Amino acid sequence: MPATEALATTGFPAPAGGSCDLLVVAGEHSGDQHAATAVRDLLASRPDLRVCALGGPALGEAGAQVLFDLPSLSVVGLVEVLRHYGRFRRLFAETLRWIETYRPRVICLVDYPGFNLRLARALRERGLSRRGGGDIRVLGYISPQIWAWKRQRRFRMQEWLDEIGTIFPFEVECYKDTHLPAFFLGHPFTDPRFRLQVHFDPDGPLLLLPGSRRAAVRRIFPALLGAVRRARGFLGDRPVRVLYPDRPIREILEAALARMPRDTRPELVPVGEGSPAAAALTSSGTMSLQCALAGIPGAIVYRAHPLTFAVGRRLVKIPYLGIANLLLDRPAYPEYLQGAAGAAELADEVARLLTPEAAREAESDAAALRRILSTNRYLDPGGWLLSHLDPPAAGSPVTELGPRPHS
Repeated sequence: MPATEALATTGFPAPAGGSCDLLVVAGEHSGDQHAATAVRDLLASRPDLRVCALGGPALGEAGAQVLFDLPSLSVVGLVEVLRHYGRFRRLFAETLRWIETYRPRVICLVDYPGFNLRLARALRERGLSRRGGGDIRVLGYISPQIWAWKRQRRFRMQEWLDEIGTIFPFEVECYKDTHLPAFFLGHPFTDPRFRLQVHFDPDGPLLLLPGSRRAAVRRIFPALLGAVRRARGFLGDRPVRVLYPDRPIREILEAALARMPRDTRPELVPVGEGSPAAAALTSSGTMSLQCALAGIPGAIVYRAHPLTFAVGRRLVKIPYLGIANLLLDRPAYPEYLQGAAGAAELADEVARLLTPEAAREAESDAAALRRILSTNRYLDPGGWLLSHLDPPAAGSPVTELGPRPHS
């Protein structure tokens, strides 16, 4: 039985021990991983705290009681969201019921704004959150991309959230004209304990990274395969490898590869195993930033439902999709969108990416990105959560739980 259908009969389990100090809501694979680091640091310092989560396996491994695997439902785009509306409505209702029943002291909403901001608003309207006159402190971790689209959201967010922690330094400035406190907590990829899941090797494979959202993968992966077929002449014996986040994505990839001769199929590797790479064709998600930080020459490939893309073009007011390009303010990773992501164009780009010149440029860009993402941090995410669960006395310093970032 699908998990969302099971909710109708079973609901979320009660918190172990009967109460919950912190509820984390992380609806995407990247959010699950980033929140897990904060929870692990928090519980290492305060093992007595009870943490529950709507999240994935990373939060479970960090010590949270996972009530529901929310990243398994991750979708992207207007059309895909509408198609799954009934499932999300049932999930949303059960989330509110659970919160109203067990009253966690703090709720940390991790990214996933379509679900999480609606939840923050409902908590205020029901009088459960501090903003609505209740006792629950509601935090946002990983800011919505208000610098890209729906900028006016920040004025509604100040009515729903107590505080927001950002992972990009420029995002703090986006909230200066609101009364919502915003702090840069450093980027998870610069945490010295974080191991990038890719690394540069000039003799390594061509890496394909179609993403973690099912609808997007179904559109992007065929474009990547078309480029590989076109590039076979100059790739020679160089292997081609595809990294995937979970079994549902692997099944989509296998269905697409079934139409190719077996001896020409790329190798499928779980993203957790990591991989070297000489170059990468990647979706615009968080793995594109990992590749850029690793100094891997790469390009971004993106295809969406035509209606989703048309609406997005009218609403999104940024020059690039890739976050590395936005941080560097130039197309370090050239972007091939929609019809521009043709087999011939992408094959030509792969040829350029495999040159020594491209490797030198990527190494320089990686150093610049690390500097940008590791300076002027207010506090680590785990310490930030602790400051709300156990606020320091007036005038006392907040407590760092995690190590200082690599620069």
